Amino acid sequence: MAANRAEIAVRIMRAATEMNAGTVAIYCHEDRYSQHRLGADRSYKLEKAVETATPISTYLDIKQIIQIAKDAKVDAIHPGYGFLSENADFAAACSEAGIAFVGPTVDNLNTFADKTSARAAAIAAGVPVVPGSDGAMNNAEEVTAFVEEIGLPVILKASMGGGGKGMRVVRKMEDLVSLFNEASSEALASFGDGSVFIERYVDRPRHIEVQIIGDGTGNVVHLWERDCSVQRRHQKVVEMAPAFTLPDDLRAQLHKYALDLTSAAKYKNAGTVEFLIDDQLRPYFIEVNPRIQVEHTVTEEV
Repeated sequence: MAANRAEIAVRIMRAATEMNAGTVAIYCHEDRYSQHRLGADRSYKLEKAVETATPISTYLDIKQIIQIAKDAKVDAIHPGYGFLSENADFAAACSEAGIAFVGPTVDNLNTFADKTSARAAAIAAGVPVVPGSDGAMNNAEEVTAFVEEIGLPVILKASMGGGGKGMRVVRKMEDLVSLFNEASSEALASFGDGSVFIERYVDRPRHIEVQIIGDGTGNVVHLWERDCSVQRRHQKVVEMAPAFTLPDDLRAQLHKYALDLTSAAKYKNAGTVEFLIDDQLRPYFIEVNPRIQVEHTVTEEV
């Protein structure tokens, strides 16, 4: 089963078909004519919990998705990216139902899906991080006190999820509270979790990500890196592999940091370790995406 929609669901089912495996799609009413539904061997409609629920909410309904999987007698669920792909509760629910979760382990997700715990793991592994809060900020008062201490500019980030959702750059104190509320609301709507943390904003950095694959026992390999510095509203627009003009010693250092961090966590399956490089060529870890990414196809071409 592809527990997702659109492009990534089509990719998952295409790969399954190439392995001679049957495919199951799920879809909401608004996606009833979508390619991912029509291209599956079987498809099942997701029902909204209430009439006014959003289409997105149906793809976040763990209980309903697991029940459909049971009814369809699926052997494995691939979560794709976004939605429930980084949700440890979903991975655990798959395991409890006797269904393989095609992704990292529950422990991996508990460590890396939450960017604040990922920061802690990076620090423990000796990987440099951007200065910021140790955990999520719970309210406007906490946010204000913290920013008054470290100074501006800062960036507010959703603790869960990615794709530029729940991110806001703050350059003026008078904008802080409203932008915090915006980031939290967007994170809640996108990922079902409104927690937000704070980092010092690195202005005009290079954004380099290292592709890794692990076997779950501590053996991890890298598949080199991608440069995703060309972005709009914190969403990647152009990806290049390998990263051009990156000094070889810095490239090797990034690969080592990525392997050190994920090997220590006994990472399983595909993942991406992301870094910012400032104008002094200093690298900073920012997150691990414990899932497949949109830009995996760039590495696959290389």
